Amino acid sequence: MSPLLAQLGGGSVLSVVAIVVLVLVLLGLGFFFIRFIGLYIQALSSGASVTFASLVGMWLRKVNPKVIVLSRIQAKKAGIDVSTNEMETHYLSRGSVPRVVNALIAANRANIDLNWNTACAIDLAGRDILEAVSTSVNPKVIDCPSVNASGLDKLDAVAQDGVRLLCKARVTVRANLPRLIGGATEETIIARVGQAIVSAIGSAKTYKDVLENPDEIAKKALHSGLDSGTAFEILSVDIADISVAGVNTEANVGAKLQAEQAEADKRRFQAEAEKRRSLAVALEQENRAKIEENRALLVLAEAEVPKAMAEAFRSGNLGVMDYQRIQNVAADTRMRDGIAGPEKREKFDEDGNG
Repeated sequence: MSPLLAQLGGGSVLSVVAIVVLVLVLLGLGFFFIRFIGLYIQALSSGASVTFASLVGMWLRKVNPKVIVLSRIQAKKAGIDVSTNEMETHYLSRGSVPRVVNALIAANRANIDLNWNTACAIDLAGRDILEAVSTSVNPKVIDCPSVNASGLDKLDAVAQDGVRLLCKARVTVRANLPRLIGGATEETIIARVGQAIVSAIGSAKTYKDVLENPDEIAKKALHSGLDSGTAFEILSVDIADISVAGVNTEANVGAKLQAEQAEADKRRFQAEAEKRRSLAVALEQENRAKIEENRALLVLAEAEVPKAMAEAFRSGNLGVMDYQRIQNVAADTRMRDGIAGPEKREKFDEDGNG
């Protein structure tokens, strides 16, 4: 090979190298031409032209040119002009370009103000932008409580008369696109509506008021600003089902509740009567203790009499004849007590005079 190259000469070698390079360039151009000519013609014929350089740049940046071109054609046909650079930026950010374009088209058809940057931000935030736009056009219904979230199919609330009520509501919501970024999700709506319904039932004086006007509960829940800070706007709160707990199979709910109420009242009155009896027994014991205390004080006072008499003897205030008269009076009192008999004495003892 070296002798052959030497025979050809230096100029011939350069010519061969140039030819090889030219062939490689032509092959590369042919490769890109064959690869992208279909997309180029498709975009050009659709009025959403994309240059060959842009298609090659997408391929080099590992962007799927087909996704970008088809999305641009779709947007252009719908009257929305979005550049390929903006689409590539969203694609490289791991966003869904077709979904964002479809959402923009749906919003444009429904006269909803939604621009490309907002739609991309919602998509990158993990929200389904197409579903959000669809919910703005066609409101969705949320069950409260959500069976999948709580495992319960009805809310449990108690009215002021102590009767438990089981309630199920349905909330009609519409997506609020300006608050979709950073707004609370459906779980917050379900929790707030459930709290409002339980509070409304708890403020009702009787369960009959709730069963008679269930729409009052819905009105209180609807006008409580439950959609504040959420990604939705509550359109209506409707009570789908409400019943008294534990009487689903009863034909006469009122009679059963009255019987249960009578039994409860009976137990309550018995408890109150037992309480009063206990208080009376305690008061009797206290009075007996006071009587014994007074008797003890009386004994102490009687013990002071001999001391006082001795002191009177010493000081000369009491003479022998005075003392004798006191003894006569005491003997006369004992004689009268003996004549009165034991029954009289017991009566005196009971009256506290004996």
